[in-house]
Amino acid sequence: MIPAKREETVKNLIGKLCLTGHLKKAEWVTVIRERTPAAAEYLFDLARAVRIRHYGRDVYIRGLIEFTNYCKNDCYYCGIRKSNAGARRYRLSQEDILACCEQGYALGFRTFVLQGGEDGYFTDERLCGIVSAIRIRFPDCAVTLSVGERSFDSYRRLYEAGADRYLLRHETYDAAHYRRLHPPGLSAGHRKKCLWDLKKIGYQVGTGFMVGSPYQTPENLADDMLFLEKLNPQMVGIGPFVPHHETPFADAPGGTAELTVYLLGLIRLLLPRVLLPATTALGTIARDGREQGILAGANVIMPNLSPPDVREKYLLYDNKLCTGDEAAESLNDLKKRMEGIGYHITVSRGDSLNV
Repeated sequence: MIPAKREETVKNLIGKLCLTGHLKKAEWVTVIRERTPAAAEYLFDLARAVRIRHYGRDVYIRGLIEFTNYCKNDCYYCGIRKSNAGARRYRLSQEDILACCEQGYALGFRTFVLQGGEDGYFTDERLCGIVSAIRIRFPDCAVTLSVGERSFDSYRRLYEAGADRYLLRHETYDAAHYRRLHPPGLSAGHRKKCLWDLKKIGYQVGTGFMVGSPYQTPENLADDMLFLEKLNPQMVGIGPFVPHHETPFADAPGGTAELTVYLLGLIRLLLPRVLLPATTALGTIARDGREQGILAGANVIMPNLSPPDVREKYLLYDNKLCTGDEAAESLNDLKKRMEGIGYHITVSRGDSLNV
């Protein structure tokens, strides 16, 4: 296909997505594989307009608390995989976690995200106790969990304890691709079953995928977009794959900011009311990555509320932002950066309109 014709085709498909909220798989592949800088700018203009129509220029902040870096899994891309003997392991106590929330509340955070590896120490009883304690002390705040695959009953108990939202990236929809990124015993099918369980229980559900993960193809990404349409989550978190030196993919090329930001724009058109973060990983690989994400349609940023002495231990990938604007203490700098591109951070739970 000649370049001008290719660009026209891609722009037409982007316009179709904006109008209908749907593309066929072959159309998704074309939009992704045949993208051009001019088509991307057209996409971003549409995505910004849709985002502003639903959410104005507000940027919601989530206080991220990385409370354990122990994990029973051995995912081939992850720096806290159980086989990484070099990882400096830690767990935060309930008192530590509540202290993080206290600090965050004073800074204006009204959503706390508890994220950790799949750590058997945090039984339902322990986690429910932590969730209940946050709910009692901060009744006007939302509690989000991101602790991996658990049973239906476990999810239900945590929901009844007061968790509002749950983040579980599906990572990749395609089962064969999933197997190339994970050890035996983990499956794409079970991952997706967990997401449907969470929706059935009543959570606001977040999912997402890595951009540029090893072996990923435009066809894989097309499947991811079709799955997002079917699941219709309240939140979608995507970020570039960034290698970690103590994993089997240490030498694999990383994902790009360019494709990540382009996909953020597409997701905004696909799910106009979705909560869409400009992630830490995007800010890690590009100095202005989060600004690029916001300008492509994202509306959430998740600064780190974890104690400073553990931030550098929760390394899912190399060179992760652990200080500066990623840290909650630098919230004023983050506010200035958002104001510099015409947006503003708001003190709000930031509930999804997509319910």
